[in-house]
Amino acid sequence: MSGIDVGEELGARAAQARALALLRIRSRALAVVITPAAVAVVLFAAGAQGHLGGAFWDGVRWAVAAVAVVVLLVAAAVAVSVARARPAVSPTVPVAEEGAPDLYRLVRDLADRLGVPAPSAIALTPDCDSWLEDRTHRAHRGGAGREAKETAPVLVIGSPFLWWMRVAELRAVLAPVVAGTDSSAHPDIAAARRFVRGLDAAVADGAAPGRGALRGAPVTFAGWVARLLLRACREHAAEMERCVAATASMRAQGVDYALRIAAQEQVGLAYAGWDRLLTRVALPAWRMGRWPSRLDAGVVSALTELSRRDRLADGFTSRLGERPACDLLEEPGVADEATSLLAARLFHGGPAESGPDWAPVDWQQYPEEVVDRKWRTEAARLHRVLDAMGVPPASAADPAVPTLARVMEHLAGPGGPGEELAAGIGAAVARDDARTPAPGPAQPAPVGTGPDPLDLWGPDPLPLFPLQPPRTGTELLADHVAAMVCCAAVDTAGAAPGLDWLDGPALLVDGERRADLATPVLSLVEDGDPDPLRSWLAELGVRSDKPVRLV
Repeated sequence: MSGIDVGEELGARAAQARALALLRIRSRALAVVITPAAVAVVLFAAGAQGHLGGAFWDGVRWAVAAVAVVVLLVAAAVAVSVARARPAVSPTVPVAEEGAPDLYRLVRDLADRLGVPAPSAIALTPDCDSWLEDRTHRAHRGGAGREAKETAPVLVIGSPFLWWMRVAELRAVLAPVVAGTDSSAHPDIAAARRFVRGLDAAVADGAAPGRGALRGAPVTFAGWVARLLLRACREHAAEMERCVAATASMRAQGVDYALRIAAQEQVGLAYAGWDRLLTRVALPAWRMGRWPSRLDAGVVSALTELSRRDRLADGFTSRLGERPACDLLEEPGVADEATSLLAARLFHGGPAESGPDWAPVDWQQYPEEVVDRKWRTEAARLHRVLDAMGVPPASAADPAVPTLARVMEHLAGPGGPGEELAAGIGAAVARDDARTPAPGPAQPAPVGTGPDPLDLWGPDPLPLFPLQPPRTGTELLADHVAAMVCCAAVDTAGAAPGLDWLDGPALLVDGERRADLATPVLSLVEDGDPDPLRSWLAELGVRSDKPVRLV
């Protein structure tokens, strides 16, 4: 027997031992519940046989019986609450086998090579991670028509992996994940996981707001009991999952191990590109009521741009000549659009369907639909705040037209006017956000459109995972002044809005991106010094006294 086989067997035994420890906690809790009933049975049996007679023991018998009944009723209520609690499921986009036969074939071949059960289904998630997810709870079975015998977990794959990785790299990365289905099929480990997930769901139900005192008291009590049990289970559950992961990793070492080491570099690179794409490129579009419909394809462009700028990544683009993993999908564009919309809902809180105020946008339309509209919307807001503050127009300017000179003269004035303007901008942004309908819990999808990926998550309001904390007034003011400068550059100096894959909205001058605007803008906003910005404008030939078109 090889060292890997020995380590794998030891890891499996350790995981099973931890699972049995979790089940013993469940058994001890059950023993505590039935102890009063058992004592009552003993006392009544002794009385029936002529032992422990008298009024005192009769009172003891009935008192213990009453306590046993109360404990059993409370335990039954807690058990029902735990059984009815619906464990949270990661929001994903399901991938039917008809839509990705090659991907299903790759996963099943991988499972055969590893000697483990194949996952029951495949789903995509807008994240740079992959895992197995148990969806055997009755609330997670896709309707009555689905067979209950499908107990294998669902393989969840991060959608950016499919577009950035090659087929061989994806197979290598998924090997240790698919290997985990062997532990999922073990009855003790599966029972222990169901026990822990049920407790976790009961705790979440007990902490959920919106219930009255009378209706919420039983659920809150059940959540308190579940929390006590979960605290006792924490160490064993963590160690069990660690042993399961170690066992799966050792089992997968016989499949594409050398390639997996190289593929892990692509995992880290994909994560960096995905995070940059969401925070710098997608987030401005979401705030403008547009959602990029090809986020996964954008990851490839972002990472290609990164490899062009960073010499350390020079060798990464040479892989692009190989077959990408997204070719395993029959319609990659449809999958990309679905995961892009799900990402917008998770990280920003957009609605489930497109509309006039929530429309998809292609990358070719991004500069006009997002960048130009963003700049002009923020410039218009900046001038509305100046009007509300009674700031006069710039000298020699028509009072009826907005100019960049008005903004610069006000911020360069005495008395630190930037703080007051920043507060006004922050209040205006808050008012505009308040006018936008707040996204609430996921609503059921219309009949015939398929299930909503967020239906099984619960009543939590969107967004579930905000990308950035709220911006300060100074940060908002700097963004608005920079937007005003960009509008002036576009209208008076022939500049154009553009898209930088790593930094988002960009100002293009003669086809080249100008990335040096932030420093002079901050000098004006924070220090009241307009000279660096004036020099920057003079270099590009921007006229600050000319009117700017607003929305």
